[in-house]
Amino acid sequence: MIHSGFPISRRTMLRGAGAALALPWLEAMTPARASTGDGRPPVRMAALYVPNGVHPDLWTPEGTGGDYKLSPTLEPLADLKDDLLVLTNLWNEGSKGGEGHYVKISGFLTCTTVTKTLGVDINCNGLSMDQVAAQAAGKRTPLASLELAIAPVTTGVDKNVGYTRVYGSHIAWAGPTNPLAREINPRFVFERLVRASGPQGDTAKQDMLLLDRVQDDARQLRQRLGAADRHRLDEYLSVVRSLEDRLERASRPEESNWKPRAAIDAGAKPDGIPKEHAEHVRLMLDMIALAFQTDTTRIGTFLFGNEVTNQNFSFLPGVDGGHHSISHHQNDPDKLREYHLINRWHVEQFAYLLRKLRDMKEGDSTVLDNSMILFGSGLRDGNRHDPHNLPILLGGRGGGRIAAGQHLSYSEDSHLANLYVSMLDAFGTPVESFADSTGPLPGVLA
Repeated sequence: MIHSGFPISRRTMLRGAGAALALPWLEAMTPARASTGDGRPPVRMAALYVPNGVHPDLWTPEGTGGDYKLSPTLEPLADLKDDLLVLTNLWNEGSKGGEGHYVKISGFLTCTTVTKTLGVDINCNGLSMDQVAAQAAGKRTPLASLELAIAPVTTGVDKNVGYTRVYGSHIAWAGPTNPLAREINPRFVFERLVRASGPQGDTAKQDMLLLDRVQDDARQLRQRLGAADRHRLDEYLSVVRSLEDRLERASRPEESNWKPRAAIDAGAKPDGIPKEHAEHVRLMLDMIALAFQTDTTRIGTFLFGNEVTNQNFSFLPGVDGGHHSISHHQNDPDKLREYHLINRWHVEQFAYLLRKLRDMKEGDSTVLDNSMILFGSGLRDGNRHDPHNLPILLGGRGGGRIAAGQHLSYSEDSHLANLYVSMLDAFGTPVESFADSTGPLPGVLA
């Protein structure tokens, strides 16, 4: 709440928000190493989130181990089967209560239960798996991590369930109350990558001056805010302070031995946000591939849509309507057919990214060989908001650490957090435990 005696205009707040959105660009000045230190290519990790679940009866393959048959929804991955893990019967126990959607998405990478709230006191009560890796290894690359999405953050309150809609827009959390900002414009992402891969002149020093001004403005603004807004501003300032060390090192390029692993063609910059949803998605996946190929970052997340999205999928033959509405199929055969087509389209986009990484040669291997690309949703059947037996795929071999080419089926309600323990190990940032994990997920690590 803002003190009534000191009103702050919306224009002033938007100016502050603009500075905050620009700040991740400053991370692009971070120097780092370009390899693992032993000559091997670096391992990368991304998480792609699909909202609104899947058609439950057309997802799970037939058979287990290496001799399995892809389901109708997973058929677009046929040529990538040897680079794929299909994981059955995983769930996030922290999402079992509450409402239909918001607890599922916001706890997807934290494996925690978010605090139910209508307003500013959001809290996921954990740290997302990707940010555990970023905190341990983020200084090795210019960008610690890259958070991408398709739609702006949804605001307001879902009165049907009593949760703020903000939860439905985030899977990456740098702290319990700090969901990371996502970029939705592929042009801005591209410019950030170009800037990161080839810093010029004294831009880092200029950014240090900008950072000083932002902090001074924020401190003055803090005096005019109520308690809740001061808390949110303090969280923001903690991120600002964490950038100071990176910028200081960036201002001394002679001390950096990081070099991009591939050149970026500055002439390939996207025009902006396309009107067509399918093109928008492909461009954002291209940005992940470019970031991994150049080693500008090794950690990324991407939301195909905010949870509860009713993105119109009528551009697909055989589909007429919005995603969320169709996911509430009520076992209607026509809606189930449309639901399957939407699910299959999402899998096709996953396959597109995997093939793109597979085509990027890296010595005797490929970028896909040295990556882990998680694909999944925080619920299974969108009609029942079912958190059991989540649709989870893992593409890539993680630098040889992932035993790809299998369908692994576990006992009912095995911990999703165990998969994250295995992925963090393969990434080179091992942890003894994560959230409610009980250990590594059997069969995942080679």
